[in-house]
Amino acid sequence: MADDATRRAVSQIPLQKTHAGPRDRALWPQRLKEEYQALIHFVEQNKAADNDWFRLESNADGTRWTGTCWFIHELLRYDFRLEFDIPVTYPNTAPEVAIPELDGKTAKMYRGGKICLTDHFAPLWARNAPRFGLAHLMALGLGPWLAVEIPDLISKGHVVHKEQQREAAAVE
Repeated sequence: MADDATRRAVSQIPLQKTHAGPRDRALWPQRLKEEYQALIHFVEQNKAADNDWFRLESNADGTRWTGTCWFIHELLRYDFRLEFDIPVTYPNTAPEVAIPELDGKTAKMYRGGKICLTDHFAPLWARNAPRFGLAHLMALGLGPWLAVEIPDLISKGHVVHKEQQREAAAVE
């Protein structure tokens, strides 16, 4: 169950009005415009709360998204490249977010670095489709996954800060 701060933040993300996916050539541009507006609103909301943690951009037709996300742990910033494709059944099916550099480092990840969102996020998306969009994917899918998995991966030594990697390389 989400805490009150999460509920409040997510309730401020605009819901999508257009029920269209990439196969719907007539309505997809309108849906894409709504997605961008919601993402911009979410990023501005995060910046205002000093909680900026990702950047996203898409290809020209809005079907392939790439970017970076970061997680601050013990005052160190860990950056990760992320990517996902919009499924043809979108918005009824949520995109599968991948963080390729973490592939194989945790059990809560599928081949190719796709993060596991099936237990907690997928049912939430299914209940709220087609109103949920990419900003909701980031807020309720990727954000909580990073908050749980990254500290665990750091404690196990599977993720090492870039400065610590450089120091280890200099010693050798």
